[in-house]
Amino acid sequence: MHPIQDKWDGIYGKASANGRPEPALVLKQYDYLLPGQGRALDLACGLGGNALFLAERGLSTTAWDLSAVAIARLRQVAADDQLDLVCEVRDLEKEPMPQSSFDVVVVSRFLDRNMNRSLAAALRPGGLLYFQTFVADKDPAIGPVNSAYLLRENELASTFEDLILRAYCEAGQTGDRARGFRNEALLVGQKPLNAVEQDDVEKR
Repeated sequence: MHPIQDKWDGIYGKASANGRPEPALVLKQYDYLLPGQGRALDLACGLGGNALFLAERGLSTTAWDLSAVAIARLRQVAADDQLDLVCEVRDLEKEPMPQSSFDVVVVSRFLDRNMNRSLAAALRPGGLLYFQTFVADKDPAIGPVNSAYLLRENELASTFEDLILRAYCEAGQTGDRARGFRNEALLVGQKPLNAVEQDDVEKR
């Protein structure tokens, strides 16, 4: 068992079963960029707000998380609503993401810098990455305190510089802090249609 699986099983086990989990703001705000069909992945899905949102819009959706408790709850909701949603417990350290497999990948409030390259590689040409998580320049009472899980200034934009930037927001603490989107950064990036995977380049 993964060392943090117990932690998240406990958190999701205590979460209320009432109501539907909400999708990330980046997905709600830029849903008009989604394709009409295709394969989507909700990575580190938790209770699956993003996955349900994608499946309800007709995308063939896969949801992965380390927590068996979260996946079991999401699987039941998907079955009750008859959604095209495959829910799997998956440890990405042991089972890396397949390349060129998804038209949409969503990551929200999850940061593992070792996986960032594989996120872009998992997209098919023309595919979209929706990414949203906490930044270091935030209200200290909100979100994680460990810097390993906080984005540095403009890190999200520079990390995915090979993608075409379709949307980006990172306000930090500039200006009137009581207004606007704060404490997180969000990005929608699109893989170029002529993208060539690094593994393909190395084989040539």
